[in-house]
Amino acid sequence: MKYGFSSCLAVFLSLAVLSQDRNFPVTGNVIDEKTKQPMAKASVFCQNTTMGTVSDNEGNFFLRLPNGGYDLVVSYTGYETKVLRISNGNKENDQLVVEMKEQDKSLTEVVVAGSAEVADGWNKYGQFFLINFIGTTPNAGQCSLENKDAVKFYFYKKRNKLKVKAKEDLIIVNNALGYKIKYQLDSFVYEYSTNIGSYTGYPLFEEMNGTPEQQMDWKKNRYRTYIGSRLHFMRCWYDSTLTDEGYQIELLDSADNNKATVLNDPYDNHYYNVDSGDVEISIRGRIRVNYKNQVPDKKYLAINKFPSSAKVQVSALDIAAEGFVIQENGYFYDQPEITNMGYWAWKKLGELLPYDYNPE
Repeated sequence: MKYGFSSCLAVFLSLAVLSQDRNFPVTGNVIDEKTKQPMAKASVFCQNTTMGTVSDNEGNFFLRLPNGGYDLVVSYTGYETKVLRISNGNKENDQLVVEMKEQDKSLTEVVVAGSAEVADGWNKYGQFFLINFIGTTPNAGQCSLENKDAVKFYFYKKRNKLKVKAKEDLIIVNNALGYKIKYQLDSFVYEYSTNIGSYTGYPLFEEMNGTPEQQMDWKKNRYRTYIGSRLHFMRCWYDSTLTDEGYQIELLDSADNNKATVLNDPYDNHYYNVDSGDVEISIRGRIRVNYKNQVPDKKYLAINKFPSSAKVQVSALDIAAEGFVIQENGYFYDQPEITNMGYWAWKKLGELLPYDYNPE
């Protein structure tokens, strides 16, 4: 009996160590930039994950995260939001010191004084906002914005531009994927002259409680949403499994996007290099990403007037920088330098999965 118990204990300890090796700790202290005093109950979370906490009475916080990269978001009412890039490559003993800067109230007063706020903004632009923020996919159709009153609309006639702000975190319930999303909307802008829109912000996911049947449906829907997604693609490029998983990459001609060259070896050291566990992709310009293991949604094909017989999901990435870096969990940087096009551009917040999503 002693031998059996010792063996089980050894296995248990080995699994515990292995589990810890797949995670890393993050500790920090939130203080006021001017006074250097600790700030209690500051919101601290990794955006686009289910992982967050608040600082204690001494301003301290602790998180244990799965290996990979994250944007750590620290916010406090009346202060500017701070965003720090972190990963398991950070030294374990390093404690983050996050100095929070008070918002400039005078600038806020100027904005209010010269406000272009639309009085009945939701009636005029609410549906337009939801279409361009949450999307028109089947999953988006099962999403609801719980606090519409938090949304403020501003229209600038001279620039023919719509801007959307939120006075508090937006609460989106995704009944298709089983997530409640708390979204700190930084900015939503739509330029009518070019028909180009963009939004930035910081989502924090919370898994919803449901019946066993709902949990099973959510699990299936999450996996169906995951395969072929940008998150799936980045993880496959990191793991060198693109071809096995059904992806093909094409380099688009800078002068003519109709001309493309298949990237037969996306792991060639001209494009792909491993550095301290991270993967550096050295490509600039546009690449087309064909995903062959799942057919495009019929609604997408109809909206874009593509043949209903299309069998391949076609997306593209416009890479403004010299390249980007992929980390273990599919997180990559710098994200503002990369624009989604095609199928991925159609998939908005209603299709978003957190970086800590595990299909297994």
